[in-house]
Amino acid sequence: MLENLSKTIESIAEISVSDERKELLNPLVEFIQNKVNANEEIRLNFICTHNSRRSHLSQIWAQTMAFQFGIQKVYCYSGGTEATAMFPKVPETLTNQGFQIQKLGQEQNPVYSVKFDENQHPIVCFSKAYFNEFNPKSNFGAIMTCNNADEGCPMVFGAEARFPIKYDDPKAFDGTELMNEKYSERSLQIASEMYYVFSQIKK
Repeated sequence: MLENLSKTIESIAEISVSDERKELLNPLVEFIQNKVNANEEIRLNFICTHNSRRSHLSQIWAQTMAFQFGIQKVYCYSGGTEATAMFPKVPETLTNQGFQIQKLGQEQNPVYSVKFDENQHPIVCFSKAYFNEFNPKSNFGAIMTCNNADEGCPMVFGAEARFPIKYDDPKAFDGTELMNEKYSERSLQIASEMYYVFSQIKK
């Protein structure tokens, strides 16, 4: 794990997850545990309306925490009900929290390489619809990270299971004095909950 990211994770380990949130997270824990027990690949697709903020934060932290706890064969994806672009404050926030991030192009919807460890393959991030060719077509868990995607997507085709684990949108604070604080806060909340999920898995 990258040194600065390790320090962030040490502080994340101290963040308590409420019993109410654990109730939402435990079905995902069970899904992952069943896959581990069966020695099957674990594919998780985090879905939000625009695939610009919460779904990317969730994808990145889930992949990182799987590595942190040594859970093998975990493949995390993200998507939206439509494609836009990863909002620039997201990679900025994650860089401040210890990730190494490269922007691989200047398109309207650029691809980002996100590294959590010097020797591990980077996470590839760009905004896309959840059914994009880049994402799995079957045998995955769909994690709905916002109300709109959960309500607007009654069916996620190919998903084995669906988990409504919703987060407040930091977009509400764009352009305000609280913007940096709220993006950091949301990222750490998601990180702490993914830490909880993968810390529960018995190998």
